[in-house]
Amino acid sequence: MRILGIDPGYATTGFGLILSDGPVLKLLQYGVVTTPKDLPFPKRLEMLFDDVTRLVEVTAPDAAAVEELFWGHNITTGIGVSHGRGVILLALTKAGVPIFEYTPMQVKQAVVGYGKAEKRQVMDMTRRLLHMEKVARPDDAADAIAIALCHARSQTSLLAKLQENAGRQQ
Repeated sequence: MRILGIDPGYATTGFGLILSDGPVLKLLQYGVVTTPKDLPFPKRLEMLFDDVTRLVEVTAPDAAAVEELFWGHNITTGIGVSHGRGVILLALTKAGVPIFEYTPMQVKQAVVGYGKAEKRQVMDMTRRLLHMEKVARPDDAADAIAIALCHARSQTSLLAKLQENAGRQQ
């Protein structure tokens, strides 16, 4: 399964594409999608939509894992990121990619085994699980890879298999 992890934003959106074949995980590609600060906000959203649409065409994911927003101290930035996240979800939906959403705590739990792990712990464990020489940069890309890993590990869990089997019986 090809999983596209996305760390949403409107200025910088991280992405990470992994291949998950049961316990075997392989990093295929990662990076960021950016929009110029000097563009009007609606134009930045349009550019983000177009770039995510192209990203999906190029990477051909079987699923997308998108981080749910965590509201920090800056509400103004959070609102802009919310708009960006909506545009990303729209691009994925229009492309027919199944979307799975995870909170930051779920990502930390799936990758590190502790929902309150520090960012550096998540980045280091991501590096180890994917046999990378160094942590991915920028941070947005590293976060996106961790989100993709979260989905891969969630899909191989016993609970996921039980839910899948229950769905088949209905």
